[in-house]
Amino acid sequence: MKTITIRDLRTRPRQVRESLAREREAILTANGRPVAVLLPVDADTIEETLDTVRRARGLEALRAIRRESQRRGTSRLSTKDIDAIITRTRRSRPRRAQG
Repeated sequence: MKTITIRDLRTRPRQVRESLAREREAILTANGRPVAVLLPVDADTIEETLDTVRRARGLEALRAIRRESQRRGTSRLSTKDIDAIITRTRRSRPRRAQG
């Protein structure tokens, strides 16, 4: 995958745009560290592209939650155990005034 520096983006935007059109994706770096993924977009489909990116982020977050659950051993809890934890947590929280 193509790597583009912030400096390149600032000083040579045309070349970056052309490179992105050829490569279809690139990693934007600052001081040698990745900071963003660049994707070419079409004005007619930008909302669909953003929706796809958001779904991918959601899936990655779900994977991280599952890994953490396995690491902590909570992935083996039964539904009854989970319900008991929820009940205890709700009871321990201070009640807010209705209104």
